[in-house]
Amino acid sequence: MNHLHERPGPTGRGEVSRRPDGRLFLSIDTWDDADFARLAADMLPTLPRPLYTVVDEADAELRSRWESAGFATRRREWEYVLPTARAAGSVPADVTIGPPSDERLLRSAEDVIRAEVEAAVGWHEMPAEILPRPEIPDVTKYVVAESAGDYVGLLRLAAVTRQPRIGLLAVRTDRRRRGIGRALLAHVLDVLHHRGIPAASAEVNEANSAAVALVEGAGARRVGSNLELVLR
Repeated sequence: MNHLHERPGPTGRGEVSRRPDGRLFLSIDTWDDADFARLAADMLPTLPRPLYTVVDEADAELRSRWESAGFATRRREWEYVLPTARAAGSVPADVTIGPPSDERLLRSAEDVIRAEVEAAVGWHEMPAEILPRPEIPDVTKYVVAESAGDYVGLLRLAAVTRQPRIGLLAVRTDRRRRGIGRALLAHVLDVLHHRGIPAASAEVNEANSAAVALVEGAGARRVGSNLELVLR
């Protein structure tokens, strides 16, 4: 779903899009407070609830506009930069880290991990900007942890203009607390380092203490934060 709403003249526009988890996100693009308020007043009565948006926490003016329209903060996502030069991590004895060789196993691992997240905190608690799973996975963007002929963890890397981004890092529930996630992250950062890439980025829900500890343990530095706002 993708819906555009523009005011007459070059004053601004609003856009509604449905994210992979089914939620509706609204963006309003204008520098003028009055135009923002008019677009919000035009669009909000016609849109279902709940409705979401994401703002840079440092942008107090934009946050105030959304709050004036009735939105409230639901959660915070930390933005990190991870230096590749500090990558280090041991691999469990029964685990092999490397590129996937079996697309079927890769799809199965993602299905299991997605189902486990949904059954626990819910996929909607994943970072709002996380890349959706492609219909046909590009195996060159993945690194997997393999054990006993099965994929027990995976990391998907997104290639963006400024620097690579960790799109998804997950380990199956029954294989956690063994250092597999740390080994996956260290492997990818080491590969990037040897390609001459100095850093990667990642977004982490501040409530996910395990993920925060993982990236900060790898030397990650916080460079900002985004707020996910909701109108119910």
